[in-house]
Amino acid sequence: MTRPRRLRPDELDPAARRVYDAIASGPRAGSGLVNDDGSLRGPFDAMLRHPAVGEPLQALGAALRYRGTLSDRSRELVILRVAGVRGSAFERAAHEPIARRAGLTDDQLAALAADAVVGWADPVEHTADVAARTLLHHDPVDDDIHRAWVDVLGEAGLVEVTALVGYYGLLADLLRVFTPEA
Repeated sequence: MTRPRRLRPDELDPAARRVYDAIASGPRAGSGLVNDDGSLRGPFDAMLRHPAVGEPLQALGAALRYRGTLSDRSRELVILRVAGVRGSAFERAAHEPIARRAGLTDDQLAALAADAVVGWADPVEHTADVAARTLLHHDPVDDDIHRAWVDVLGEAGLVEVTALVGYYGLLADLLRVFTPEA
């Protein structure tokens, strides 16, 4: 099977170009997502192929990364938990440096990559990770678990963790389907 080659900016129709510009010059600018030929790396090229889906999808990702309520550490540990469980080498490579800058250790990163339990000292980090693992492994969430998570994360925080798991799971699938070498 031959996967589609990456689209260059000069090949995009106006709708796809709006998605491209939002990714390449928005809050992600300068984060290494643009190749030398102008094409987008990772799952972002796939978003250009269906702008009506790609535009809100990239906006959701930007909101989760740049306007969320979780700390950088909590957000990155959730992203890397998803990358570990879903086998997303691209997301691991993209987010491990960010996680290191946020203070995660090499041992913590290795544990996340292996889907191992991490002994987080911070209750928010612990709860975010437990919630992410629960969702990724399709374990049940009863009323007591939900209440415990909301008590620590708040409703907005729990929405954010849930959305991070779903969004980065979707990115992992886009990578598997469109860019298996990523």
